[in-house]
Amino acid sequence: MTKITIAIDGFSSTGKSTVAKQLAKHLGYVYVDTGAMYRAVTYYAIQNGLINKEDFNKETLVYQLQNIQVNFKFNETLGFAEVYLNGVNIENEIRTLEVSSFVSKVAAITEVRRKLVEQQQEMGKNKGVVMDGRDIGTVVFPKANLKLFMTASAETRGKRRYDELISRGDRVKYEDVLKNVQDRDYLDSNREDSPLVKAKDAIEIDNSNMTLDEQFDKILNLVKMALKEIE
Repeated sequence: MTKITIAIDGFSSTGKSTVAKQLAKHLGYVYVDTGAMYRAVTYYAIQNGLINKEDFNKETLVYQLQNIQVNFKFNETLGFAEVYLNGVNIENEIRTLEVSSFVSKVAAITEVRRKLVEQQQEMGKNKGVVMDGRDIGTVVFPKANLKLFMTASAETRGKRRYDELISRGDRVKYEDVLKNVQDRDYLDSNREDSPLVKAKDAIEIDNSNMTLDEQFDKILNLVKMALKEIE
């Protein structure tokens, strides 16, 4: 059966991971959450005292990259792969607002990006993969068969992220979550190495007013069209 590479880029909290998981499950493809990989490195930096609100020891983090192993293990109960850092499941730990507040700074480091991009390209070399992140269609898989760029208003994304954190039991304020979303937008779009930009051949999906089902149906139709093009 013909398989393709699907690259999903976009701003934070646009539901990239949600629709990527849906697609991968429906198509029987491998799903790779590249954002989780950067979050894992960020979590490592926090746990080892390399980053906080006042300081960021970039040199030490780069030096210690050789000690950082990020991989995914499929959880049959949950139906998706969870993130492991040096053999330890950190799926829940990397989803906190604290990690979110630092991840864009960590992701801007060239050496970090180089290490993770190499791993991502290896994961998708045989196609049959759905990968989401910030630079999948521009850097990781510039020749992906289907490129999507997800967007929504900052307020909509802030509310989604806030609801997600509250449902997990985190004590956060909407204003703080919204500011985090806006700060990440700026950092992701203005970093020197692989900034967040829409690939020229990417299809933009503004899901501000779309239900999950509407979004999935629209994107699945795009997948079917991409598959027909290479048959």
